[in-house]
Amino acid sequence: MKGFTLWLTGLSGSGKTTLAREVEEILLERGMKVEMLDGDVVRTNLSKGLGFSKEDRDENIKRIGFVSHLLSRNGVVVIASAISPYADIRQRNRDLIERYVEVYTRCPLEVLTERDVKGLYKKALAGEIKGFTGVDDPYEAPENPEVLIDSDKESEEESTQKIIRTLELMGYIPGADTAEEISPEEEEKIKQRLRDLGYL
Repeated sequence: MKGFTLWLTGLSGSGKTTLAREVEEILLERGMKVEMLDGDVVRTNLSKGLGFSKEDRDENIKRIGFVSHLLSRNGVVVIASAISPYADIRQRNRDLIERYVEVYTRCPLEVLTERDVKGLYKKALAGEIKGFTGVDDPYEAPENPEVLIDSDKESEEESTQKIIRTLELMGYIPGADTAEEISPEEEEKIKQRLRDLGYL
């Protein structure tokens, strides 16, 4: 199988990293070479010293994109999990990476605020933290992601299977018996999204 990049984007707390780990586990079980690039981990290592200005955020996402490009063209499945708030930089990565699959983990701000154990959203909404993505710094939601996750409505299992089934239908990963996990209605929704995007 050829390499590809699965790029999970969404606000902090929307479930990106959790889903990335679930998908990684399944792909490893299917014998694929997988490398996970988590936004927080990358910031500590590859992007140490970058701040949170738009320029620095863009540079961070460009670096993750470039590493994803190098790995995926050499047969590795890259799972990148990063807020990546700006549409133009996500598009730049899509243009750079030959086989790129975008997953948007959508979740309303009120649900994210409830989930937030560190209380960062409450602090940002109160003006105690400046430049917080989704509060006083923009998050430009993807218009046509290959996979749309509504993490306030779906279980982790449902969201994971939606990603896996999409990758199977695209021919990016070997198939397995997922019929029990995906309802016929959900299967048709996935196929329709891929048809609309020109994959099927």
